[in-house]
Amino acid sequence: MQPGHKDFWFVPLGGCGEIGMNLNLYGHAGSWLMVDCGVTFEKRPDKPAFNRVEMPDPVFISNRQAALTGIIATHAHEDHIGAIAHLWEQFRCPIYTTPFTRNVLLGKLRQARIDAPVLTVSPGETLDLGPFRVTWIPITHSTPETNALLIDTRVGNVLHTADWKLDSAPIVGAAFNRGRYRQLGREGIDAVVCDSTNATQPGSSVSESELFEGLFNKVKNSEGRVVVACFASNIARLQTLGNIAHVSGRYLGLLGRSLERMARYARAAGYLTENFNVVDDQDLGYLLPKETLLIATGSQGERRAALQRLAQDSHPLVNLAAGDHVIFSAKTIPGNEQEVSALVRAFADRGIEVSQAENSDLLLHASGHPCVDELKQLYDWLRPKLVIPVHGEARHMRSNADIAKASGVATALVGQNGDVFDLQAARKLPESVPVGRLWFDEEQNRLLSVG
Repeated sequence: MQPGHKDFWFVPLGGCGEIGMNLNLYGHAGSWLMVDCGVTFEKRPDKPAFNRVEMPDPVFISNRQAALTGIIATHAHEDHIGAIAHLWEQFRCPIYTTPFTRNVLLGKLRQARIDAPVLTVSPGETLDLGPFRVTWIPITHSTPETNALLIDTRVGNVLHTADWKLDSAPIVGAAFNRGRYRQLGREGIDAVVCDSTNATQPGSSVSESELFEGLFNKVKNSEGRVVVACFASNIARLQTLGNIAHVSGRYLGLLGRSLERMARYARAAGYLTENFNVVDDQDLGYLLPKETLLIATGSQGERRAALQRLAQDSHPLVNLAAGDHVIFSAKTIPGNEQEVSALVRAFADRGIEVSQAENSDLLLHASGHPCVDELKQLYDWLRPKLVIPVHGEARHMRSNADIAKASGVATALVGQNGDVFDLQAARKLPESVPVGRLWFDEEQNRLLSVG
């Protein structure tokens, strides 16, 4: 199955009907372009302590490797770039991305001893990749330099949103440029492939800038150590916590290797340059509790993360005590409720105060994805002929499709991994392509098929 000169196809191999594991293909004139290549984390019911990294089976495009013009990484989240180091040997093509994501990706590739060409693209830049003309269009999300992609061909165009939200004050990076998206609508958009994660949530997402007050209030009113758990890739949240440490007069510490790496990658790309003065690890245990603000990994209850070790009082650098305060500045991902609840109980049993974003009357977390009103606004600006919801379970994608139709979009197609969408004719082709899942076995150092 190969697209001809008159064809323009979209084929998701992962991330369509599920949240995570995104791998998207665009086909035109005998060539293919890959957008993102991510992982998901699945729990093994037979081994509760074991999380395995799963990724899409790329056999369809691996068999067409010579026709693959490149891989574009839209941003630095694991569900968009986490599989590249595992699968690149099957593709052996250039990777294109922006400076921060390049830093993160190169770290993964070097760890895997993969010498792949990673080419830096500036936001707003346009490149010709085979028959595809691609323009990187900045869009706000919960990690820096996330970009939507305008993919032009001789027979039509598509805007691939990646993950996004409307944020007028994202703390790190530029605000959402509403004028640019209105301009795209005036110039004409044939199709939009769009994030559906929060399509069932009414209203709009919270701006990252609105979190300072709630988090500062929690820190200011804490007598002991404060530990804030958040995702390491949320550089804006790290900057906010750095600002809070500065204003509150507390020393800032990082607990977790992924946090240390992300901070290093961010600084190399020009972020975290103000109010982010991190204390040396070995000095953390000597600081007075009321002078300490720590950022930790493990907000989802990961068993080997820093927060779990703090809960078990087994962390080599810091020991928490009654009167200290742990703040979850992250939403509990569905499926992780049991692990997070166990963490909360472990802290509470030791007299350690716990604040969770879901249960707080103060804002402690902001989602990086668009809610109903934001989706409506985007479709009103762009006025596409076709919308294809992705990045969501079936109910999220159906809701996104309903929003698009109510916003005046003529056609909204809900599908699943392996479907072939004809972007010109606004239909699904009767053929589908093979899909599946692989998982990486660290002990055997090889990819295995998920049974």
